[in-house]
Amino acid sequence: MSTKKQKLSSIGKKVLMALTGLFLMLFLLQHLSINLLSVINADMFNEVSHFMGTNPLVQYVLQPVLIFSVVFHFAWGIYLEYHNNQARDVKYAKYKGSANATWMSRNMIISGLAVLAFLAIHFYDFWLPEINVKYIQGDMSGMIHGSDHFRYHEELVAKFAHQPIRVVLYVFAFVMLSLHLLHGFQSSFQSVGFNHTKYTPIIKKLGNIYAIAIPLGFVIIAIYHYNIHPH
Repeated sequence: MSTKKQKLSSIGKKVLMALTGLFLMLFLLQHLSINLLSVINADMFNEVSHFMGTNPLVQYVLQPVLIFSVVFHFAWGIYLEYHNNQARDVKYAKYKGSANATWMSRNMIISGLAVLAFLAIHFYDFWLPEINVKYIQGDMSGMIHGSDHFRYHEELVAKFAHQPIRVVLYVFAFVMLSLHLLHGFQSSFQSVGFNHTKYTPIIKKLGNIYAIAIPLGFVIIAIYHYNIHPH
């Protein structure tokens, strides 16, 4: 393969990583917005959760796209990291650690794997039980058995109340997500060709705000639902 083709191939791979990363960042914003309702208004959280959980567009179009994006983004990231390491003739011969790059940019694979492990736990906690209730048990009502109240808020609270280990795992995972986003946000925009002397510094600042505010929001939700109940 010629140098030009190799360069184009490398750019294409980075663009695919960036596009899936941007899609996942939009999802995080939407997911946080809904979860914050569990702190602000339980009834509204239940209504929105039921809508999202029974809407055909969300369930049969957006949800498969989301799952594919998660798997592709992390699997492709691991592949690229391995490929880049193999391609180096002399690994780190002239590398000076943080003098040349931030910890986040040098350890995206570590933070990414930590986030991926958390997603497995999150799927086990919420997604798999939801699939079981709706598609195996065939209960699409969203109601608590024997009542006329939705079950979503109660189930969310049950995952964190009296569960300090789970809360600690979630907090750690979102700290790692924050570190991942601190580099990934700006990098995604650069990979799709958005690099401007005037706007790039603004994107970097917005990225720093996003990378801190979004994970912090999820941390607050977990701690809130742990602390509002007596132990």
